[in-house]
Amino acid sequence: MTPSRRVALAMPALLPLAARAQEGALRVIIPQPPGGATDILARVLVDALAAALGRPVIIENRPGANGIVSINALRQSRPDGNTVLLGGVSIFSFNPNLFPNLPYDPFRDFTWVAPVADTPFVMVTGRRTGLTTMAQFVERARAQPERITYGSAGIGNSTHLAMEMIAERANIRLTHVPFAGSAPAMTSIIAGDTDSMVIPLGSAVPNIQASQVNALVTLGAERAPALPQVPTLRETGFGDVVMPGWYAFVGPAGMAAPVVERLDSAIRSVVQNPAVVARLREQVLEPIPGTAAEIQARARRESDDMAAFIRRRGIRVE
Repeated sequence: MTPSRRVALAMPALLPLAARAQEGALRVIIPQPPGGATDILARVLVDALAAALGRPVIIENRPGANGIVSINALRQSRPDGNTVLLGGVSIFSFNPNLFPNLPYDPFRDFTWVAPVADTPFVMVTGRRTGLTTMAQFVERARAQPERITYGSAGIGNSTHLAMEMIAERANIRLTHVPFAGSAPAMTSIIAGDTDSMVIPLGSAVPNIQASQVNALVTLGAERAPALPQVPTLRETGFGDVVMPGWYAFVGPAGMAAPVVERLDSAIRSVVQNPAVVARLREQVLEPIPGTAAEIQARARRESDDMAAFIRRRGIRVE
């Protein structure tokens, strides 16, 4: 598949000797098209990451099959530290429970490099629906089963599973309309072609502030500071869904420890950089300061936690 877009950043003019010795650019594979939540996150990081590494950083969008297209591209790369993937929780924790013949093992086929950030989710509806509260949404869904549509960034994506969790807790039936990314799904809602969706909060805030969509609930343990007027799902009485939304860097299997340590050190410095932290929080993303081992352990736990729910809802990707 031809990458949808590449962005190369110039190498700083003055670099330490060790940085000048490194050859080639760092290629960051993104499993979403431009404008998706992962793509937005990557573009917040690349300038600072290029400076920290002392070499160019190239973003390569490889969307498709809920991340599998990007995973295949990563697995075909050499474990030399020149290629990494920035992926979200759905690739690592959800896909193993969704695909009967998943062509990768998230805990065997990668070298975990570093956690990056976490994001809350928000449920929105289109303005044409007239649905501005969760109570209204549930009432209409119960009166007209499967009449309300919801978009997602793809079957098995976090945006899909989160809405299925809401439907289960509220005892309603909806109709799923998957898209190739969260950006086209949101465009469909704004146009009035789709009724609702769950989406990473940072991707939705501009549309919410522009009154293009209605924000019904957030899916966090507490209200989101970016939308303090929007209740959590728990507060509305329709469930207690807290959807994980973390992102992490991984590389091909077999990366040498010094190579991983060099990347981890650079990424850690970037996510702790005050200017980068400020930009992440503008996108409603919270830096994760942990280690590769910690985010890998979290991925295992959340994979186990989601297994029963996915089986119960009969969600499968062929």
